[in-house]
Amino acid sequence: MKKTILGYIIAFVILIISIWLGVSIGSVKVPISTLWNTAADPTATNILWKIRMPRVVLAGLVGASLAIAGAAFQGLLKNPLADPYTLGVSSGASVGAVVTLFFGISTPIFGIYTLPAFSMLGALLAMMGVMAFARLVDRTMKMETLILTGIIVSSFLGALISLLIALTGDELRQIIGWLMGSVSMRGWPYVKMVWPFVLIGSFLLWLNRRELNAMLFGEERAKYLGVDVKKSKILILIGGSMLTGAAVAVSGTIGFVGLVVPHMTRLLFGADHRHLLPLSFLNGASLLIVCDLFARTIISPTELPIGVITALIGAPVFSYIFFRQRRTKGA
Repeated sequence: MKKTILGYIIAFVILIISIWLGVSIGSVKVPISTLWNTAADPTATNILWKIRMPRVVLAGLVGASLAIAGAAFQGLLKNPLADPYTLGVSSGASVGAVVTLFFGISTPIFGIYTLPAFSMLGALLAMMGVMAFARLVDRTMKMETLILTGIIVSSFLGALISLLIALTGDELRQIIGWLMGSVSMRGWPYVKMVWPFVLIGSFLLWLNRRELNAMLFGEERAKYLGVDVKKSKILILIGGSMLTGAAVAVSGTIGFVGLVVPHMTRLLFGADHRHLLPLSFLNGASLLIVCDLFARTIISPTELPIGVITALIGAPVFSYIFFRQRRTKGA
């Protein structure tokens, strides 16, 4: 228990430091005192509250969403390599979002939430497609089968996106820039667009924290423990897809956050989903805020896509996890 409490303290401290760095550092240095003394410097106040703070909050929400979704998918599939990116869920969300942008879809029912709604639908369909195809190929749904299926689905969906881009006219720059992953120049409207889905999706996963723990021992044993496995699976898939779709809708495709954060959190603080889910949420927010800070300052004034930074971190970690899994099986 002491280790878990320490984990929460560390996660909160890192998050606060990340927010502080995110709002303070940039082409113009903004003193942190601007947060509570808005009358001191009107220019600094505008930069803080209209540009940097919404960017930091959005990066935090996106990182938290991808991390907690990754933790849930890894628990559901009992696979440390599972995350929205490797399973093709992010690609499905991207297709949903690109189709919305390409056709200029706007429904009176969803209003400003049309983009995240279609993105979530794409994420859910992609997740269902990956699991259905993997089960057809291999009833046991081994790790290699799921990863390969995710790659196949991602490749197919990537081809669809490329086709839409090839057919695009004036919106080409917007779609390509969005696909590379960024939280730049989004503002408070995007924060308002995404936070309800982050809240609902995270709550759905949190409700199933004990079920995720039970399913770590296998579906049959979980049933003996009184878990409604089918219902829990559906809720976890809906929650994870909602979080992934909402994140992709406002930031584009950002890979490996859902892989790296849950894995490192699990190594440090254990696999109990009662704590793994909230700790992954907090650590995911911190990681993406820091990655965004690097993306906009490392070669300032030019900005790198945030997906480049997360890929540079995530690809080696992915390789390490995969290598260790193979060595463990071969031992």
